[in-house]
Amino acid sequence: MDALRALLREKEFSAITWSDIARTAGVNEALIYKYFKDSRNLLHEVLKESLSRFVRRLNRDLKGVQGARNKLRKLIWSTIDMYDSERVFAKILFLEVRNFPGYFRSETYRIVQEYAGMILGIIDEGIRKGELRRDIPPKLLRQVVLGAMEHAVLPGIIFDKPLRPDQTTEALCRIIFEDILARPSNRQQGH
Repeated sequence: MDALRALLREKEFSAITWSDIARTAGVNEALIYKYFKDSRNLLHEVLKESLSRFVRRLNRDLKGVQGARNKLRKLIWSTIDMYDSERVFAKILFLEVRNFPGYFRSETYRIVQEYAGMILGIIDEGIRKGELRRDIPPKLLRQVVLGAMEHAVLPGIIFDKPLRPDQTTEALCRIIFEDILARPSNRQQGH
């Protein structure tokens, strides 16, 4: 998997051959075939490993954070920072796997769903505690958060530009939070 990761720093997935992977790993191709059915399976394994590590770390990091707004801010910053520091992971996720139908039946996709569930849990908590407006559908808000992060970083990932996690998070949070935070008058009325 390290060999594929190294190659992905240099070229697109579609240009990488089994012999490239074997040569970089210092093994023969038969050994790679023994563990991975095909190159797409190997790609999913690389993504699954990175994504699992990220979700575990994020779960741990959110434990000490109080309030839905602060949790969402931490989640957004952590996600953008991870995309910035692990460009190979971001490229695989955004540009390589989602256009393949098998991805949506993969273990990797299950981990993505777990991550999306974390966002929904934070939103539900915020609504329950009166921090977020009750009249915004939680699942739609989750999609807005996910879409905003993706669209904010995608050009930087494609063109290998800095993502600036601090500035990007601040801008996204300002845009998102302006309309979803419960205002004092809304809290009293139950909106």
